[in-house]
Amino acid sequence: MDVRRLELLRELAERGSITEVARATHRTPSAVSQQLRVLEREAGLPLTEKAGRGIVLTDAGRALARSATDVAVAIEHANALWDEFRNDPTGEVSLATFPTGGQMLLPGVVRRLDEVGGLTLHCSDRDPESDDFPALTADFDIVLAHTASSAATNWPSTELAAVKLMTEPLDIALPPGHPLAEKELLDPEDLIGERWIGVPWGYPFERTILDISSAAGTPMNVVQRFGDTRVTEAFVAAGLGVAILPCYTAGGAYRSEIVLKNLRGVVAERHIFALMRPDRAERLAVRTVVDALRAEADAVVAANAHRNPPRPAA
Repeated sequence: MDVRRLELLRELAERGSITEVARATHRTPSAVSQQLRVLEREAGLPLTEKAGRGIVLTDAGRALARSATDVAVAIEHANALWDEFRNDPTGEVSLATFPTGGQMLLPGVVRRLDEVGGLTLHCSDRDPESDDFPALTADFDIVLAHTASSAATNWPSTELAAVKLMTEPLDIALPPGHPLAEKELLDPEDLIGERWIGVPWGYPFERTILDISSAAGTPMNVVQRFGDTRVTEAFVAAGLGVAILPCYTAGGAYRSEIVLKNLRGVVAERHIFALMRPDRAERLAVRTVVDALRAEADAVVAANAHRNPPRPAA
């Protein structure tokens, strides 16, 4: 079987439609369909079947798509071994990041990679709901993602390589004149009745607000929802509510107008991962970027050690 046709089948398994496969592979839909029909003849079994206006993979199609992943991993592993012999981690690597992750990690990562030479990192920012991070790996070599769970198995796809980079505490953000700003530590019940600047439904921080509500025994009053933490910071600085903000990046232009407080009684943190397709994770250039991400994450944690005393036990 032709490796390129197997890759098209794998793309169909991940993207779900001929149109999306055509877009991603810079082909016409008719060309994709033709190649899949040839692969089906080679396999000797139906690989797709009609479902409404589109098609889905048959059991045989799904099995062959999984085999296509194994083939892609083996090919990239062989290429990576050759690159290692040549000591040549060169090429282009694409990366998608959520905004605060990019703010925190990427300038340092790019500086580290400039010292390697011959490797170009192309970065884009995205801010999806938690469950949508894995889908971005179809279009990017590396996806920076964050979640409330520390387990790599949190990501629903078994076809992903997940590398843990760091754990970042989440703090309660208050305006300086707020009565709670004088407390050393906050408890969930301290936040009852506060106006909250929250996040859109499905975003990772929403889980922490729900945990605070559960610990306090009453719903939190979320009056605004923003996906961009810069808007959230502006509202908190203006005294229009309290919020959850990531400890290492909170404040920005408003750092002197926001007070961050540790919360006890609730585990409040986010875990940052690098997600990749398993074949792309084999590439020496991609592994070099991941190593730079790990080193920069370690440096960020060390630089913020004074701001991050041991968290109160939940």
